[in-house]
Amino acid sequence: MAKKKKEKNFSSFLNNPVDFTLVIIILLLLCIGLVMVLSASSPSALAESGNSYSYFSKQLLFGILGIFAMAIISKIDYRFYQKFYKHSWWIALLLLALVLVAGKKLNGAKRWIYVTETLSFQPSEVVKLLMIIFYAGILVKNRDDLGKFGKGFIKHICMLVPIIGLLVVEPHLSASIVIIGICSIMMIMAGCKFWHFAASGGTVGIPGIIALIIFSPYRLQRVTTFLDPWKDATDTGWQVINSLYAIGSGGLFGVGLGESKQKFLYIPEPHNDFIFSIIGEELGFIGCTLIILLFAILIWRGILIAVRSPDMFGSLVAIGITALIAIQVIINIAVVTSSMPATGMPLPFFSYRRNIAIFVIM
Repeated sequence: MAKKKKEKNFSSFLNNPVDFTLVIIILLLLCIGLVMVLSASSPSALAESGNSYSYFSKQLLFGILGIFAMAIISKIDYRFYQKFYKHSWWIALLLLALVLVAGKKLNGAKRWIYVTETLSFQPSEVVKLLMIIFYAGILVKNRDDLGKFGKGFIKHICMLVPIIGLLVVEPHLSASIVIIGICSIMMIMAGCKFWHFAASGGTVGIPGIIALIIFSPYRLQRVTTFLDPWKDATDTGWQVINSLYAIGSGGLFGVGLGESKQKFLYIPEPHNDFIFSIIGEELGFIGCTLIILLFAILIWRGILIAVRSPDMFGSLVAIGITALIAIQVIINIAVVTSSMPATGMPLPFFSYRRNIAIFVIM
């Protein structure tokens, strides 16, 4: 009888209705992202390899893998992951330790593990997903204590300390901020008190971030560049200034798809973290607004899925994934519009990433 019941539950999960609105939005964002990677990367690709389509072809491959992965993973009962939530924390710890040992140092930071010369792996991207599973599982287990300061707030925040510590050593402050944001949102949604976060943020969090900036020359330089990018317009302020030129020159309707001037080696790697600048230049205010609207609908659908989830674990996983996308979109757009200091934050579905984990995130 137990076996039949298990088979019935698994079969019923496979037959669950698909959120077609969510699927359509994801496919639209992916398709627009592919077009923009092709447009933004062609000059850089031609200069580097002699092939204008080299970046686009790789992004297209990962996009196709992403669609297949999405179709397969959507058929797996999410409750299966709950059994391994403790393993997620240990795997995350091992991945971050591995990158410090075997990672390749680029621009003063160890964040990537190269599988081959052309295929790389960024453990922090996988760690974001692993921490969502871990926190969803442990918050469900300790749901009765979440309102308490010690057993609810302190206990679960301390679980982040080794993870964030390894990320700071890489250093990878942007990934640390994203993971802290995701886990904090999940904890508040699960039942932790908001004032616990407000109090600890004011007494420990903000001073800690200030200390990391002051005692790190390159972070301090990014802050000073953010405050006045024109002070060193030909060096540290070059990227953000040209980003603003690109967005400003786009106007209301843009200069036209493929007609960007700033992508011709003015913005370094315009197909990566600053691809939204090229979107603003080529598609204008209307195009940027449309893309932001698509992301807003995606986030809205994620919240609805979390609200309608039949159990707490599923709800927290949905909230975590939605928060992951929302935080990265907000930070990326804030950086390219010079609303916050520059940091290496990709725009989901758009930024080109030589990362074998990209299809999982999609």
